Amino acid sequence: MGLMSTVRWGIAGPGRMAEVFVKDFGHVPDAELVAVGSRSLERAQVFADEHGIARAHGSYADLCADPEVDVVYIATPHPQHKAIALAAIAAGKGVVVEKAFTATLAGATEVVEAARAAEVFCMEGMWTRFQPVVRRMHEIVDAGEIGTLTAVMGDLFAHREFVPDDRLFDPAKGGGSMLDLGVYVTHFAQDFLGNPSEVQTRGRLYENGVDAQVALLLDHASGAQASLMAALQAPGPGRQVVIGTGGWIEVEPRFHHPRAIIVHRNGREDERIELEPEGLGYAHEIAEVTRCIQQGLTESPLLPLDDTLSVMATMEQGLSQLGVSYTEAD
Repeated sequence: MGLMSTVRWGIAGPGRMAEVFVKDFGHVPDAELVAVGSRSLERAQVFADEHGIARAHGSYADLCADPEVDVVYIATPHPQHKAIALAAIAAGKGVVVEKAFTATLAGATEVVEAARAAEVFCMEGMWTRFQPVVRRMHEIVDAGEIGTLTAVMGDLFAHREFVPDDRLFDPAKGGGSMLDLGVYVTHFAQDFLGNPSEVQTRGRLYENGVDAQVALLLDHASGAQASLMAALQAPGPGRQVVIGTGGWIEVEPRFHHPRAIIVHRNGREDERIELEPEGLGYAHEIAEVTRCIQQGLTESPLLPLDDTLSVMATMEQGLSQLGVSYTEAD
């Protein structure tokens, strides 16, 4: 795509996720939202009118073909991500694909290979990695202030009424707790501990076969472990703790869009660090994508594609142990 000053964005899927994501573009001066696409032109036009977007497209193909779009943000249900991402990549566009990246590891691998072959930007939209307080955590860990990491413990619970045809529960739409909430806890553990060497999973399923609750135990070659839970059946704190031989760091709830951490260093007073995000918190992700594309990068150093593939592999292995599998949409 070459170097550029202003990065022009298009949105695929004007749904619940896109509705909140677009509100943070005003915090990133070099990012311009210029188009939106949907399978319904009427729906795309309503979204465009509401958010002051110049062009509305009645198909994802038309959005991907729009010559005024540099990068496509894909906010459709998980199984639709692969086909739209491949179309955008084939058109020479960068892509930001909402988590979970795809419905399957095979689908994720196909997208990653296509993006790398085309030398276009590609990243998973995991906003947690870019939050200021999470970046500060990395500085503390990398400086050895809590010693060698030995464990990560975390949960993300939400109480949602079971509605079989809702995106959260419909197997055809990638429903279930793992792809919707488990992706957060798995990403967090991967971010600090790297790729696991063994995955053990337990869980409960809804009557339609998607996962209602999952518990993961991840072992790492270093000896570190991660203990993680996610569920759609009940509320919960949404905490994460990163533990080392010299102390630990607590992320104040809810960890996936945190504002504060508490650092416990052995033999020292606890330190509370608060760093407010810009806007709703998506601005940092938008800014990272914009910066990478401006600099001609095809991957973000803060969230490389190999990390996404690792998370997809962990989740798919865990779901397989529960007897749950998904397919990609055409």
